[in-house]
Amino acid sequence: MTIKENDFRKIDLNLLIAFAVLFREQSVSLAADKLHLGQPAVSGSLSRLREMFDDPLFIRSGHRMQPTARATELHTELMPLLEQLQSALFQQAEFNPASAKATITIGMTDWMEMWLMPRLIPELAKHAPGVRLNVAASDPFTDAQRLEGGELDMALSVANLSARWMERELLTRMEFLTLWHPSQLPLDAPVSAEVYAAQQHVVVSYREATSSHIDTLLAKQGLKRDIGYSTPHFSALPGLLSRMPALATVPQGVCENWQEIWGLRSSPVPLGMAPLEVALLWHQRHSSDAALMWVRGFIGRLVGPHPNPPLNQGREQ
Repeated sequence: MTIKENDFRKIDLNLLIAFAVLFREQSVSLAADKLHLGQPAVSGSLSRLREMFDDPLFIRSGHRMQPTARATELHTELMPLLEQLQSALFQQAEFNPASAKATITIGMTDWMEMWLMPRLIPELAKHAPGVRLNVAASDPFTDAQRLEGGELDMALSVANLSARWMERELLTRMEFLTLWHPSQLPLDAPVSAEVYAAQQHVVVSYREATSSHIDTLLAKQGLKRDIGYSTPHFSALPGLLSRMPALATVPQGVCENWQEIWGLRSSPVPLGMAPLEVALLWHQRHSSDAALMWVRGFIGRLVGPHPNPPLNQGREQ
């Protein structure tokens, strides 16, 4: 149904509340006491109600004010609507993960998906089988724009962004490691800065950049590396390392799996690099979305600074 705004120009919600209390108490003085108003104010409200509905609404009979047929009809129609409005305005709906149905779009890079989703999806299926996650490929340079535009409900990101509308929750800090395949590079860990710089490197770049913070740190030590290949996809790196003598510097989160599957070896990066901050980002307009906030908490408990098993509880708001 389309709302006709002009029909509501003379309507004051406070008048409808006064009407409901007058109908219940059948007394101006008692209604004034319940509404914490003076009797003149309630009498004024009653006058406006009579004008608005073109009906006396209440007729004095002894010490009480008896409702007219129109007042009884209005009360029957309005009370369910006022109760529904009160519930919508003041009672936040409970979120029951076991029975909820929701679809949430989360933006993340491919390495984050490889790191997080094999753990998250099975656990989510146990606790919230009706909650579906859609992963959208994103990167730190586009996360803010896509969140603000509504393309993403949430983003898992290493971007250290700040905007008035953005909420950010730090999940974990993660070191970098450098990887190679022992059949291609006979190196021993830990590698030195000189050995690190002397090798060919394969790198991930989202903006086709020819250098990064690593190159700045190397330059401070009078060193320079050779970049032999650049890709926007972390998933391409293990296969490349297995077939070429090169190093790849990646977040620690993907290393254990890659080492197990591809037989890679690892070393700390010998450059004093600060760890990555992996955070959840979302727009403030979603902070009241019960499903989204539950998923946010679920991810935080799974992979946060002090990871715990997801809470096996029935309800969470």
